[in-house]
Amino acid sequence: MKNFIVYKIVSQPFNAELLSGIFWELDIAGLIEEDDYIKLFTSEDSNISLEVIEDSIKKLQVENLINSFRIKKEILEDKNWNELWEKSREIIRVSKRIVIKPSFKDYSAKENEIVLTIDPKMSFGTGEHQSTKLVLKLLEKYIDKGMKILDVGSGTGILSIASVKLGAERAVALDFDEICFDNCKENCFLNGVENSIEILTGEIDTVKEKDFDLILANIHKNVLIEISEKIKTRLRENGKVILAGLLESDKKDIEAKYHSLGFRTTQIEQMDEWIAIVFS
Repeated sequence: MKNFIVYKIVSQPFNAELLSGIFWELDIAGLIEEDDYIKLFTSEDSNISLEVIEDSIKKLQVENLINSFRIKKEILEDKNWNELWEKSREIIRVSKRIVIKPSFKDYSAKENEIVLTIDPKMSFGTGEHQSTKLVLKLLEKYIDKGMKILDVGSGTGILSIASVKLGAERAVALDFDEICFDNCKENCFLNGVENSIEILTGEIDTVKEKDFDLILANIHKNVLIEISEKIKTRLRENGKVILAGLLESDKKDIEAKYHSLGFRTTQIEQMDEWIAIVFS
């Protein structure tokens, strides 16, 4: 049985959004934000160590964003992961139209509501994080009936599932993590969209199609810059890209890169320190 390493992180002052931002740039398996601490999850074979996490947090100290921090490390057996998530999961209202719920909680959809049933397992994309909420709200505006979607870094599959439920004809959900493949597959079945979503494991080079109407990538700045040209080559003419997983401070670098490739900024939405950018 595969085990996971859990790091409980406390800082003074405590800023969950700030800490989450630096942790999602690491090769982590999951993250839970509590009122006064963060739990960070990595697999046993991950290259993330206590020292790597400490180095990341120390950068915040250098910038005088936090004064001090503590980290507690423990081992979590795989079988305990679902129980842990079930205790922390609630029904989330993203907008007037979109609601997210775990499978083990009941919710009766109101007229015109779209309910996304998502069990996260070890995948990112529960709907709780600001970046996921930002993209979901943008999908309400930019999804048209019959669209073909590419979801890069799909995690739980929440964005692909939402795209299809909003009217897209087909989505390709791509993530390099095999855990995400299984989790995305399960969530597609929970939402009855398994025939409309193709799930792939690998990097963006795995995707050979080059005619997507809309490409979604909720990752982080360095990866979004690294794969920018590959994103462009997979987009049809006049297609759009929605990028998230970005802090407000990332805006300048992201826009500079994508503008250099011929994109123009169509819309920027913000929630707390997080932003999502629509490029055309």
